[in-house]
Amino acid sequence: MNHDHYVHAPTQHVDGIPIEVTIVVYFICFFAIVLYIGAVVSSNRRSHLRRWSIYRMVLWILGVCSAAIALVGPLADRAHDDFTVHMIGHLLLGMLAPLLMVLSAPMTLTLRTLRVSLARRLTKLLRSWPSRMFTHPIITSILNIGGLWLLYTTNLYSLMHESLLLHLIVHFHVFVAGYLYTISMIYIDPVSHQIPYVYRAIVLVISLAGHGILSKFIYANPPAGVPLEQAELGGMLMYYGGDAIDIVIIFVLCLQWFRATRPRPRLAPSIGHS
Repeated sequence: MNHDHYVHAPTQHVDGIPIEVTIVVYFICFFAIVLYIGAVVSSNRRSHLRRWSIYRMVLWILGVCSAAIALVGPLADRAHDDFTVHMIGHLLLGMLAPLLMVLSAPMTLTLRTLRVSLARRLTKLLRSWPSRMFTHPIITSILNIGGLWLLYTTNLYSLMHESLLLHLIVHFHVFVAGYLYTISMIYIDPVSHQIPYVYRAIVLVISLAGHGILSKFIYANPPAGVPLEQAELGGMLMYYGGDAIDIVIIFVLCLQWFRATRPRPRLAPSIGHS
């Protein structure tokens, strides 16, 4: 087998992330954390509402930080030259950060914080057909898993390292697709168009299989410019690391399914009533 394409790096390589982009990313992440904490403070001031859970705020902060680590900083810089490190970034940006942020229930917090008129407008937007389409399990699975197949089985991965704009677009897609995929599988925030549990479970199993097959494909068929050793380690990271995060999604889905279908205790009849 000819492995020549495994060892040749792209001729024009983007060396790290420009400082301007780094500053913008850090600012966005800092603003996202401050905005969430501010919403928590505003929500907790309303006496008629139950106090917001501290652990959800911690999950949000950890999720934002996971995305930031994958996008800028030492790990992101090393990911340009090391596919194994790149795969760590993929797990952080496309899987762990979306899961942590979904579990923090940002939409519920937003609805608690907004004025009634604005909350109604937001609810109407969430019920619109574009929202229903881009949160459908099949659509999100295609965007998420299909996007990864496109990235790692075509020249897109090598092209991403030759163009800063394409690099940013790909990473933005990875995060958004991961977030939409997660909210389509587990309903932490309220939704107006619940998909049956059986339907979501079937799509989840198929998508997990697609992710696992892709990791094995990468192990045996490295993307252009990736050394075989890095591809093997990266494929293993994608397989086992992805499974570890997916277990949480499976657990939450099964727990919600159990709670929704468990028998309700019957109330004992009151004394003196027939």
